[in-house]
Amino acid sequence: MSSTAKPISILSPAILVPALREAILKLDPRQLVRNPVIFVTEILALLVSAIVVGDLATGQGDVAFSLQIALWLWFTVLFATFAEAVAEGRGKAQAESLRRSKTNLSAKKLLFPQSPGDRSSEIIPAASLKVGDLVLVEAGDIVPGDGEIVEGVASVNESAITGESAPVVRAAGGDRSAVTGGTEVISDWLRVRITTRPGESFVDRMIGLIEGAQRQKTPNEIALSILLSGLTLIFLVAVVTLYGLALYSGTALTVTVLAALLVTLIPTTIGGLLSSIGIAGMDRLIRFNVIATSGRAVEAAGDVDTLLLDKTGTITFGNRMAAEFVPVNGVAERALAEAVLLASLADETAEGRSIVALAEDEYEARLPDPAQAGARFVPFSAQTRLSGVDIGDRRIRKGAVDAVLAFAGLDRATAGSDFLGAVEAIARSGGTPLAVAETGRLLGVVHLKDVVKPGIKERFAALRAMGIRTVMITGDNPVTAAAIASEAGVDEFLAEATPEQKLDYIRKEQAGGRLVAMCGDGTNDAPALAQADVGVAMQSGTQAAREAGNMVDLDSSPTKLIEIVEIGKQILMTRGALTTFSIANDVAKYFAIIPALFVATYPGLGALNLMGLGSAQSAILSAVIFNALVIVALIPLALRGVAYRPVGAAALLSRNLLVYGLGGLVAPFLGIKLIDLAITALGIA
Repeated sequence: MSSTAKPISILSPAILVPALREAILKLDPRQLVRNPVIFVTEILALLVSAIVVGDLATGQGDVAFSLQIALWLWFTVLFATFAEAVAEGRGKAQAESLRRSKTNLSAKKLLFPQSPGDRSSEIIPAASLKVGDLVLVEAGDIVPGDGEIVEGVASVNESAITGESAPVVRAAGGDRSAVTGGTEVISDWLRVRITTRPGESFVDRMIGLIEGAQRQKTPNEIALSILLSGLTLIFLVAVVTLYGLALYSGTALTVTVLAALLVTLIPTTIGGLLSSIGIAGMDRLIRFNVIATSGRAVEAAGDVDTLLLDKTGTITFGNRMAAEFVPVNGVAERALAEAVLLASLADETAEGRSIVALAEDEYEARLPDPAQAGARFVPFSAQTRLSGVDIGDRRIRKGAVDAVLAFAGLDRATAGSDFLGAVEAIARSGGTPLAVAETGRLLGVVHLKDVVKPGIKERFAALRAMGIRTVMITGDNPVTAAAIASEAGVDEFLAEATPEQKLDYIRKEQAGGRLVAMCGDGTNDAPALAQADVGVAMQSGTQAAREAGNMVDLDSSPTKLIEIVEIGKQILMTRGALTTFSIANDVAKYFAIIPALFVATYPGLGALNLMGLGSAQSAILSAVIFNALVIVALIPLALRGVAYRPVGAAALLSRNLLVYGLGGLVAPFLGIKLIDLAITALGIA
């Protein structure tokens, strides 16, 4: 699932053939009853079909006309179910690729789970694992199920889930301890505690969501369905009234004509496309590598006012990285770089590796002659907070300031103003200083900093242009928080934030009538993710965060909310535009058809018969055909969505009324007239 993958065309046989089969299966009344407008259309199609059978049996009635009406009523229902099936088609193809990633998996269940470091295991089917089981996953193994790492550090290839080829580091403890079933360990080994039952893993839930098995109507869809049901009832009353008028005036209106008239007047256009609009919106999210567990959240994203982002792992990469070396006491920059390179070779932490990379790439430091085989390396440990090397008489150490001062036999009073000034400058900028010393002499300071993800400032500016306020939340002190906030370009920041404070901030925003989105990846973000209207959890984060959010970003990119917001707005705009078109369409059809039906009885209506349709039969048949074909014509728009532009509500309403309202009024007059000319010329009606 790559976010850069080219989407499959809806004209592809891989989409159309299965969609046609699904469309036929969706004709089941037990499924259609959820869509009242199309359900009523199917009931009327069944009624007219029964009339055709009865006319054939008795030899009475206009069989040819009734058969054509019955066929086009069935086509109307079929086109509506086809639109929904096409919308689901792309997602099902993606779901199938995910399903293939988890087939025939085995697991190495640990025989002695209580013994840290023990790798004795037995191979069992992954499907037999239970919650709490400990498994061993070594280089080349596929992670058999969702879990939390309890021991070990390893590189994991998550491309089966995220589409990204670059491996990520997963380790016990912290916010990078979650692993997903179906991903591959490519180095080292991990002991993993299984956290989900078979069939309930993250991939299983993704498959279910993509296929639509758990998709439910959103509040907006429910409200619109109620409106459409109301309009259907109103037009039913209108048609019954017309039948009474026909009886009174002596106009011949058969049940077939009345059924056709009702279908052309009820809002079948939006009724047939309503579900496909929402499904297509969720499918567009999937193509941006975002899985939504709630249609409500997708729509809420279109109206988000405030975005809260956790700093570590969301705005920044999460690991502090070396930014510069600051020499002191007259030490040359190159000499400091070579010393800190030597002192960091035994430091396997992310910070240590970034120091080595900076020394070699930016400062072009090189290791001394490898012939100095007598070197004794001192690995970094949390207890000493130091790493270093002893080469002959040289004893070089790098680490926390106080630890290095103690190693050098100094304290802050004797360290010198040059050194202390560098330490304080780095701390004021929001960074972390590490000291470097050789024997009793201070060489300089390493500046570690949280590195802001590239391009994030421009993305936040785009969010601001969309009217969304960005707020960074972090447990850092205000000085560090202010520095990162300035570099990232967020509007506000909340420093030294506890999970309770994050939760309170969201509730305060919501109490003010604002919709809040939250991006986070850690367990401490879970309460806020659950409270937010739109909770976007990073795939790289913990299991708790992914469970709490109602969306999961497989690329772990916090600014993905821009795409999420645009898709949410697209769903709302598309639904509004097509509803406007459908209602205007129905009004136009009413005034196009009624004069043609009654002009013979009431010649005065001839003034309203603007289209001059061939006959009452051709008028009603043309309307039924147009009513079915317009659904097909609008399927691409429903799936693609109305293009989003950051304009005000008033401008958006004006555009909708002009384009879709006026279009809905004009299209039936043109379409019905052209179809009437065609069927009259062919002698069909």
